[in-house]
Amino acid sequence: MNHNLESEAIHIFREVVSQFNKPVLLFSGGKDSITLVRLAQKAFYPARIPFPLMHIDTGHNFPETIEFRDRLVKELGLKLIVKNVQDSIDEGKVKEENGKYSSRNSLQTTTLLDAIEEFKFDACIGGARRDEEKARAKERIFSVRDDFGQWDEKNQRPELFDMLNGKIDLGQNVRIFPISNWTELDVWSYIEKEGIEIPSIYFAHQREIFIRDGLIWSHSPFVYKEDNEKVEIKTVRFRTVGDMTCTAAVASHAKTIAEVVQEIQQSSISERGARIDDKRSEAAMEKRKQVGYF
Repeated sequence: MNHNLESEAIHIFREVVSQFNKPVLLFSGGKDSITLVRLAQKAFYPARIPFPLMHIDTGHNFPETIEFRDRLVKELGLKLIVKNVQDSIDEGKVKEENGKYSSRNSLQTTTLLDAIEEFKFDACIGGARRDEEKARAKERIFSVRDDFGQWDEKNQRPELFDMLNGKIDLGQNVRIFPISNWTELDVWSYIEKEGIEIPSIYFAHQREIFIRDGLIWSHSPFVYKEDNEKVEIKTVRFRTVGDMTCTAAVASHAKTIAEVVQEIQQSSISERGARIDDKRSEAAMEKRKQVGYF
């Protein structure tokens, strides 16, 4: 990978702490947020990371990811805030989806915005990258959201000469993307170089699955399955990790980071090709971002 990317990300982290009063790192237990934690460690070493981590938990996560999340936080002595989508459902703020493509992924937006308001966070750091999806490609590194948490793709600040403007009005907050300019291959190459541990779900393993719409779905009580959809055991891995209801697996025999890197280099399908929620419509991600999604 380009070593300038690490320097840029470290610079962004330091700018966040210097320009904002109460930042938070949004952490899912996925490879991108794990990479952010390593970069934050480097940015502030030998001090501890000077802001908490926060997970917006759908309750439908892969068990391997949650186990890894809790272990990492404990090992590094970090503060973790967990806010649950189930609470938003119980409070009547959002409605549980039903049916074949039901998911809690979009419901995270309300839980996230409520958490930002509760803790008065003025900057939320996340692992989104411009290579992931067309709406991501439009986003600035410092992305200003209004007092309703909404993103206006037509009204973004210029970032000339890498100048990061963190000035915001009362009620606004900023989403920060330190690895915005990285690619999926850059992230994996960095994980390999740094010897970063990641959840086992990213490597090939046997799993109960079923096929729908040409995609490999996890068999789970959280995932809707038709009676005629046959459950079988296949060797798979996950390129991206999110809510189980919207994250498809890929057939793979890659059991090491080096094998994953080689597989990605040879792949003609993007990482987001395994995100089921993106297939609802061509503009699905952009619409979610406009109402406050990360």
